[in-house]
Amino acid sequence: MKVDAKQQPVESEFDRKIAEWCLSFAGNPRISLKLWDGTEYYSGEQAPIAQMEIRDRGVLFNMLRSPPMGFGEGYIKGQIEVHGDFYEFVDEASRAYSQRATRGYHLQKFRSRLAALRSNTLSRSRENVHQHYDLGNDFYKLWLDERMVYTCAYYERPDATLDEAQVAKLDHVCRKLRLKPGQRVIEAGCGWGALAMHMAERYGVFVTAYNNSHEQVVWARAEAESRGLSNRVTFVEDDYRTITGHCDAFVSVGMLEHVGLSNFRALGSIIERCLKPHGFGLIHSIGRSNPRPPDPWIARHIFPGGHIPSLGDMATIFEPFKFSILDVENLRLHYAKTCRTWLHNFEAVADKVRRMHSEEFVRTWRLYLAGSAAGFKSGTLQLYQVVFAPRGNNDVPMTRHYQYATGPDAE
Repeated sequence: MKVDAKQQPVESEFDRKIAEWCLSFAGNPRISLKLWDGTEYYSGEQAPIAQMEIRDRGVLFNMLRSPPMGFGEGYIKGQIEVHGDFYEFVDEASRAYSQRATRGYHLQKFRSRLAALRSNTLSRSRENVHQHYDLGNDFYKLWLDERMVYTCAYYERPDATLDEAQVAKLDHVCRKLRLKPGQRVIEAGCGWGALAMHMAERYGVFVTAYNNSHEQVVWARAEAESRGLSNRVTFVEDDYRTITGHCDAFVSVGMLEHVGLSNFRALGSIIERCLKPHGFGLIHSIGRSNPRPPDPWIARHIFPGGHIPSLGDMATIFEPFKFSILDVENLRLHYAKTCRTWLHNFEAVADKVRRMHSEEFVRTWRLYLAGSAAGFKSGTLQLYQVVFAPRGNNDVPMTRHYQYATGPDAE
């Protein structure tokens, strides 16, 4: 551990040990740690790529109790400042931490199951959705694409724009569902309605889409009306647990993370009841390569009630009802690029966001977007698309060619 000898010593040996522990816990990233008295710590041989300055002694103790909460709370309150490129700082921290030796699989799985005991009731789910998605459509419109798609884009070309990549994602999902004109589709968690309207407009299906967010549903209904799709798309402002009817395709993109692990089996039951024997389903969700409990800072500030599942967790949806898993695709690097683009767009309008909300709000969302981009790049986070069908459905493709053909009529 190198200490800048030109600076004054820290207040106590205890402070030094905590500072060293913080760097070790993070995997000794190429980041220096500067304390409130000017003393700087760094454990690497190469020059650090960024500096994390702790301006308040209490933050050090908060990081000792809970590194994610201690850092996150300290940063949004301005008690921690980052000198250097913020994304590069977060990316380096994520890289170093992800490369630490993996331990405690069974303990982490137990903690994940324990956290799941707090069920997302109907009322709690509405409150959770309101906290994140009802921040105002004007806020999201500042930095999302023109269709307001707030899920992983699909970059068929390295030089594709965000708008192009989001349309490519919508088509990628539709091809996997093998949509045909006149079919009926149920969508659980529809966001601002981009996928529902795309399915109806381009593939000629009828869609019933459910969403708990009032702001998003108002936007989606107005957009469908303006595009002449109100007779083909119905937006229902309600929880997925109220879904009724039957469908040829069931799709959920970016909702599973909010369902809560204890409700996965209930979701599977709903799908089994609704999906016709020769139908197809697709669930698109952020995931993990191994079970872990929710990040406490994310749970407090970004996605209350959320749970990022492993593939094993997701099996709770399918196995009890004997669904056939047809395809699993991981779009992790696509989401890393999507989040980097969102972060770039967000930084370009940060002053407007600051006027709309506050400095703490800007710092919160900067950390969330940068952390997400870095998490997908390092492999801490995954992005799964799982295609499935009821057991006994033999109308399934023999190859994956249909996923990459172009146009709504491709086979």
